[in-house]
Amino acid sequence: MSNPVSMSLQDAHPDPLATRIRVWDPLVRAFHWSLVAAFATAYLTEEEILDLHVWAGYLVLALIGIRVIWGLIGTRYARFSDFVRGPRTILGYLQGILQGKAPRYLGHNPAGGAMILLLLLSLTATGLSGLALYGAEEFAGPLAGLMRGFPEAWGEGLEEVHEALANFTLGLIAIHLLGVIVSSLIHRENLIAAMISGYKKG
Repeated sequence: MSNPVSMSLQDAHPDPLATRIRVWDPLVRAFHWSLVAAFATAYLTEEEILDLHVWAGYLVLALIGIRVIWGLIGTRYARFSDFVRGPRTILGYLQGILQGKAPRYLGHNPAGGAMILLLLLSLTATGLSGLALYGAEEFAGPLAGLMRGFPEAWGEGLEEVHEALANFTLGLIAIHLLGVIVSSLIHRENLIAAMISGYKKG
């Protein structure tokens, strides 16, 4: 269970060259930026370059699978147990943000943890709907056999669902970025740089 910085330095790994703490392990950082690239590729290509769109979607689902496993067995700040919180804690943190009194967390704060779960669920739903659509319209992919027997009209419905989920995911990403900016300003640290280097200030 994650705690504010004042209570969570004991198990962190100090950087001997500066007062920094290693928070994000290489797998978390590789997952984060690979997922950014994969979703952006899938979103921008859509039907124009179908093969690239499909393989980017496969990569998104594969990355999510890896992240779920790492969220169960990975390093401290990568684990779901470190940042998954109940609604009361999340709302309390958001209220603290509005009041300028939100505590700083070395790992994901409660709102950030909730956003991670939402993004994982939304990306999974987007990817699975894409697989169903690929099977229904192109008779290809792992769900082709399952979708072959459905009426042609299902393809049109699946396309609308897939696009809606992709746009919903994009909206979540925008909110996520806003949260990163707000948190960076409040706590005077560059969270984007931290996700690149793996280190945050102690």
